[in-house]
Amino acid sequence: MKIKWIIYVVLLFSCLSCGYHFSQGGENIDADIQKVFIGAFSNSTGEVNVENYIRNAFFSRFRKGARFTPVADKDKADAVLTGEIMSITTSHLAYSSNNMAKEDRVSMKLKVVFKRTDNGGIIWINEGLSGREAYSVQVDTAKTANNKKSAIRKLSVDMADKAYRNILSGF
Repeated sequence: MKIKWIIYVVLLFSCLSCGYHFSQGGENIDADIQKVFIGAFSNSTGEVNVENYIRNAFFSRFRKGARFTPVADKDKADAVLTGEIMSITTSHLAYSSNNMAKEDRVSMKLKVVFKRTDNGGIIWINEGLSGREAYSVQVDTAKTANNKKSAIRKLSVDMADKAYRNILSGF
């Protein structure tokens, strides 16, 4: 009798569960979308080469993931990912005791569009994907410029990862 009661309670709780779960494999995207062309990102900023950092970061992220295969030929792709670098700004984050900048932050805002090649339908779009990364300011301006460049590269990778996760989860 005790075992029947336990089974009854377990069945009752399993029926009452909400069923909420995360979609890890991009199930919200048609299964026929397999090959993705990572297109050019237009650069509306004065920051040189950032469009290359962004495109390379997205290509690497899609290559690492198991859901899509990046392809070099747009004609062989099921979907195309493109975008625009809308803004890159820097601001002081920390100061030294003599009021000199010690650490800066670079912030970036992207528009990213993921769409089908067969009918041009938009699979996913984010017109305000943003991120930021800190870097140290040095007395030597060349070192500061290098630190900023490294921060932009890291930020590019972080934003590609964020976009990829959002694409797969349907957000």
